[in-house]
Formats: sequence, C-alpha cells, structure tokens
Amino acid sequence: MNAKVACGAGLLGAMALLAGCKTTGELVVQDGVGITAVRSTCPAVGIADYTGDITTFRLGGEQNASAIDLTGAITNVRSACDPKSNPVQANVTFKVLATRADGRGERVVNLPYFITVVRGGNVVIAKRLGTATVRFADGQTRGEVMASGGATINKADATLDRAVRDRLLKQRKAGEADAAIDPLTDPEVRAAVAKASFEVLVGFQLTPEQLQYNGTR
Repeated sequence: MNAKVACGAGLLGAMALLAGCKTTGELVVQDGVGITAVRSTCPAVGIADYTGDITTFRLGGEQNASAIDLTGAITNVRSACDPKSNPVQANVTFKVLATRADGRGERVVNLPYFITVVRGGNVVIAKRLGTATVRFADGQTRGEVMASGGATINKADATLDRAVRDRLLKQRKAGEADAAIDPLTDPEVRAAVAKASFEVLVGFQLTPEQLQYNGTR
C-alpha cells in the first residue's frame, strides 16, 4: 500500500531513505554526496492512495458532476510520537472537510474512515474504523471536523538489528573496495530496513464503487 507521507514522521523503506524528511531519529545514514536519511522507531504517517477523498451522489443520479451530493477530503494529517517509548505509541490527528451541493436545511453527515498500521510497505497488521460526523447549519455548504486515532507498535519490531545498523554506519574511506557501494543496494539490508519500517495510514472507508470513482477521475 502506497501513501502520501508527512515529512518528519519516519521512513517507509529504502525509497523513503532519500525522501528528504529529516528529523531526530534512531539512525542517520549519510553517503559521499551529502544525502542524509533518518529513520525512527516512530511510524511514518500519511493518507492511503485513492482513499483521501469521498464523493456521494444523489439517489438515482448518475456518477457525474451534476449529480454530486457531497464531497469530503482528509487533510492535515499529524502524528505525535515518542521514539524512546516502549511500546511505541503514535497518536494521529487529521481534519475532515466536507462540502454539500445543497445548502438548504440542517444536516448531519457521518463519514466512515479507517486507520491502519502497515509493516514493510505492504503488510497490514492492524486496522480500526471510525466515523467523522460533520454538521451543517441551514444555508451552510461547507463543514469540517477533527478526527483522531492511534497505533501501538512493539519497539523491538521497529528497531534495526545491530548487524544491519553497523553496516549502515560503517565509515568508508576513499579508495576502499566498498567506498562507493551503498549498503542499501544489498537485498538483505533493504529487507531488514523494510521489515523494521512501519506506517500509519488513514483514509475514508469507501465502497467499491467509490474507490473505483477515485481511481478513474
């Protein structure tokens, strides 16, 4: 599962090591051209692909712009996490924005969302459902509400093995055989980094039709 990831939260795996999100973390890896990567026991946070928006249509209407009843979007995903805690607890907050086409009358809309914990970029190890309730006053077409959730991760699972850490941190001198070799090109190292990398992803709990709509618009 891919994600739009907030900078400063951690790493998603080998590709994210070059993403430029630099914070205080568990490990800093720097190569000869000045690329620095930081990984933390805290999970990365983001929005799962194709699930950050939701669109509902009027009953009996076709799935086109003129038949839209309401749209919603998830934004401002934030995480509070202490990488030194054990287990690692990540508290995630985000904003849900909603816009309705018809502003007449008061209305309450319940938008279902999920929070998942993903390991190694593609293994879902936990999932929780929630509901964001948006209230519209008469004449109001836009509304918003804050939502939140959390994830608990075993610190040992999010910590790199010492042997892998040593390989990543090994000082390399010019002229040595491995001076120009990035340790992350080693499949075993890449696999170890991925296994110790966690993500907390949020999104709307969509129907198959809504998911298909997001993927094709």
